[in-house]
Amino acid sequence: MSTLIPILYIVAFSLFIYGLMGLTGPKTAVRGNLIAAVGMTIAVVATLLQVKHNWLLIVVGLVVGAALGIPSARQVKMTAMPQMVALFNGVGGGAVALIAWSEFRTEDHFTGTATYVVVASLFAAIIGSISFWGSLVAFGKLQEILPGRPMGLGRAQQVVNLLLLLGAIACAVVAGLGGASELWIIGLLVLAAVLGLMVVFPIGGADMPVVISLLNALTGLSAAAAGLALNNTAMIVAGMIVGASGSILTNLMAKAMNRSIPAIVAGGFGGGGVAPSADGVERTVKSTSAADAAIQMAYANQVVVVPGYGMAVAQAQHAVKDMAKLLEAKGVEVKYAIHPVAGRMPGHMNVLLAEADVPYDSLKEMDDINDEFARTDVTLVIGANDVTNPAARTDSSSPIYGMPVLNVDDSRSVIVLKRSMNSGFAGIDNPLFYADHTAMLFGDAKKSVMEVAEELKAL
Repeated sequence: MSTLIPILYIVAFSLFIYGLMGLTGPKTAVRGNLIAAVGMTIAVVATLLQVKHNWLLIVVGLVVGAALGIPSARQVKMTAMPQMVALFNGVGGGAVALIAWSEFRTEDHFTGTATYVVVASLFAAIIGSISFWGSLVAFGKLQEILPGRPMGLGRAQQVVNLLLLLGAIACAVVAGLGGASELWIIGLLVLAAVLGLMVVFPIGGADMPVVISLLNALTGLSAAAAGLALNNTAMIVAGMIVGASGSILTNLMAKAMNRSIPAIVAGGFGGGGVAPSADGVERTVKSTSAADAAIQMAYANQVVVVPGYGMAVAQAQHAVKDMAKLLEAKGVEVKYAIHPVAGRMPGHMNVLLAEADVPYDSLKEMDDINDEFARTDVTLVIGANDVTNPAARTDSSSPIYGMPVLNVDDSRSVIVLKRSMNSGFAGIDNPLFYADHTAMLFGDAKKSVMEVAEELKAL
């Protein structure tokens, strides 16, 4: 048995890595997910083989977890996937924090415990608690239980956060040096929990995709630390994979928004509500009809579709694919422009379009498509707001100034599908909507696209 368990762990984390490689593309993502799930099953079995007591509690935990997780994962809509990811990620961080607390109790308050176990456990407790409570706030903002706008203490925010962090570290030092009272570890968890809340509350909705990725990375790091304390190889490797991949993704997304991670954590921009135009001047927009939109696109050489959260809400991806097929049958080249932070989580638009069997080669990342807009006859923007805002390039007073955006305003003609003139998640106005070559097609995105498709069939 002593030889079998390490072998099982090696097989498990090998499958983790192989499965992660499959997640690099939509065609192999399902298979990669299944491979990683098999690896996790093997890791769980290997861990259970070491258990000599508390089998009843373990079985109850597995049953409760499966009863909550499976129905939630199967029933969640794609529009709610970002908040589901945030919630599931937070649960992982919370589990790690509880494991660290348990280690404190079972190791006789760390008396005589190896230093690396003490440090790893306390690190896992702080980071896991921050991740859990921060993820709950992210979930609340994405689910619109909490306001999407920044909610903070102004200039005092960073001072309060620093004091909370120092307080948590102080509790960790006392507990690690053999503080006999369990109040020290409880104080650590409470202070870290409040810090997690205080870090995410001031971050606006527009920065939520980056926050989800950052919290995911923190959960991975805390899991790796807990694995080190428990001497669990699979947990160490899995945590390191999640922590490393989450950190890389967070950095890439922050660069895509031309923002630093410290600036985001210090308090991001925007979050919900309707914002007036920057100069307070009331502007008018031009409305169009499905028939006019169909005519414009039918006689175009190239049409670029820019998907956003509005497409996800309306579940319009299949209708968009059907419309694109009709255009392609008329000799129109159709491409899809994907901004790195379009939607509410990394890769949100890619997943939606892959679900509708849109060819992956047709999905163009921002850097690859931006030069194409000047040669594009019609750009169809479906519920994307902040990622198409030209103020990011031209208005130094804009909160998103400097953030790379899709250059849709370079197109010869722009058609924007929106329900209303409400601003996007950053809560700022978009000058694109008032441009001379822009027309608004108001209504539910799915219904509007289907109406355009019907008009195309008649041409």
